[in-house]
Amino acid sequence: MKLQLVRHATLWLQYAGLQLLIDPMFSGAGANPPIANSTNDRRNPLVPLPLDLLTLLQPDAILVTHLHRDHWDEAAIATLPKSTPLFCQPGDEAAITSSGFTAVAPIQESFVFQGVTISRTGGQHGTGDIGVKMGQVSGFVLQAEDEPTLYIAGDTIWCEDVRQALDAYKPDVTVVNAGGAQFAVGDPITMNADDVVQCCQYAPYTRVIAVHMDTINHCLVTRADLRERLASEGLLEQVAIPEDGDWI
Repeated sequence: MKLQLVRHATLWLQYAGLQLLIDPMFSGAGANPPIANSTNDRRNPLVPLPLDLLTLLQPDAILVTHLHRDHWDEAAIATLPKSTPLFCQPGDEAAITSSGFTAVAPIQESFVFQGVTISRTGGQHGTGDIGVKMGQVSGFVLQAEDEPTLYIAGDTIWCEDVRQALDAYKPDVTVVNAGGAQFAVGDPITMNADDVVQCCQYAPYTRVIAVHMDTINHCLVTRADLRERLASEGLLEQVAIPEDGDWI
């Protein structure tokens, strides 16, 4: 397995002979307005794509955890081949097919694609009324012969859904969307440093990869912030914090 952080939550995954694209956001730097009700007015994305867009346009399949525009944007919709197999959470398929994609499969529980079992997991995209308004989100667990079990947690805080997924699958590698995304009011809607620490301490057997930082204006926990906190907890060896474009 080789995993490349493209930017934010966009990943390019080489797994069991497949090339998989996860949560594509292709917008150029500054193409989109700030997130509504955030605490600064920086336009999104904050940084450009770190590589040529053409290298991302021929995956064997696409995985979309949910339809928020920092995970599935108009630029990706416009440029990705519409016949590419695409897996999503139940309820999102209508919006995706309405954009012209012709091979969309919602995953209720699990699905086998060319020898790779893809299982859907739950998550909690915030707390209280904000969590409700953010809607359903999912993660994916990938399993294949002679490959590590990979858990892509998606946009979730540390919660019972994540604990259940860790307990059920005992993943070798866990990708968490950090950054502590937050509005001007309310609690974080993605993992902050405390959440990443709790994940590491709960599942010391898993190699954590923290992404989803330094790209969208309401993600307030930076890579530097997270490294500092992990170092104070003695957890830096368990966590990789890749830069945009890095391979792991």
